Amino acid sequence: MNSIFEFYKGKRVLITGHTGFKGAWMCKTLAMAGANVVGYSLEPPTNPSLFKLCIDDMSIKTITGDVRDLNHMEQVFSKERPEIVIHMAAQPIVRESYKNPVYTYETNVMGTVNILECTRKANCVASLVNVTTDKVYLNKEWVWGYREDEELNGYDPYSNSKSCSELITSSYLNSFFKDGRLALTTCRAGNVIGGGDFAVDRIIPDCFRAALDNRRIIVRNPYSIRPYQHVLEPIMAYLMIAQAQYKNKSLMGSYNIGPNDADCWTTGRLVDMFCHKWKDIVGGNVTWMDKSDGGPHEASFLKLDCSKAKAVFGWEPRWNLETAIEKTIEWLAAYVNSADTAKIMESQINEYVLGGGIR
Repeated sequence: MNSIFEFYKGKRVLITGHTGFKGAWMCKTLAMAGANVVGYSLEPPTNPSLFKLCIDDMSIKTITGDVRDLNHMEQVFSKERPEIVIHMAAQPIVRESYKNPVYTYETNVMGTVNILECTRKANCVASLVNVTTDKVYLNKEWVWGYREDEELNGYDPYSNSKSCSELITSSYLNSFFKDGRLALTTCRAGNVIGGGDFAVDRIIPDCFRAALDNRRIIVRNPYSIRPYQHVLEPIMAYLMIAQAQYKNKSLMGSYNIGPNDADCWTTGRLVDMFCHKWKDIVGGNVTWMDKSDGGPHEASFLKLDCSKAKAVFGWEPRWNLETAIEKTIEWLAAYVNSADTAKIMESQINEYVLGGGIR
């Protein structure tokens, strides 16, 4: 069995934001590995939700809570005594951050402070991964990928709050964890796609809703370039890094997790591929139109340089973007046909893990 599954069997793992899209994939993976998972999160952010569809009946412990509530989180840490923490709770939507900047900063900034403060006081955590975003960098709209030592200064409230989360993590590391008792890493992942994402203002869920409604997909920025990747790529990378630094604290740091350059596509090309694969797998013609809605600023060009993770861990993305879209539509087709979407998740996780996507 893959070493990731072997390592996490029986480990006490706390996941914040476990009811979200990425959190649900994390829960499924860790449950399959036999970890003792405690999830701390608000109710699922969408209806329908991947968590309710595929995770609710699994052997994980769910605690409903807000990362802004320090007292509650301290109680959870005191009772559960996690060995490993994956901090994923966030307000993750750029456009929503323009509408609700205060909530975005409260969640993404003070949520990070609170999780680190709980870790500091509980003295039980050996490995913590703080999940941020590719958007933490000061975006200069240049053609090469950002490296981990580039300037942090996200433009919009979401991106900027995640830049703040990075700085907070660095401060706590320098101020409280220099004694080596905690391995602490931030992971900056690119845009994720995959089955079960029902969020608003994300391109694949928007494509899916348009296909179901038999209407044209509206694409706001078809020429924007993003580091799209299947959700399992960062999920498995977070687990890989949490494992590696648990065993060797010298490996902690900050790491970009994104696709190879060949898979940094324009949004228009991504939607073209979605339409093609939807026709092949589900059936029916889907088309799209270029229509800006005059919304707030969004970056036009964003790529990540992931050479550090590749050099340190021997990590490589497993699935190219065409495969990622196929896997996404495979799950969506099962959902449309009322098939067992949980089994599709399990099958895709096994295929990724046993197929050599991680070491």
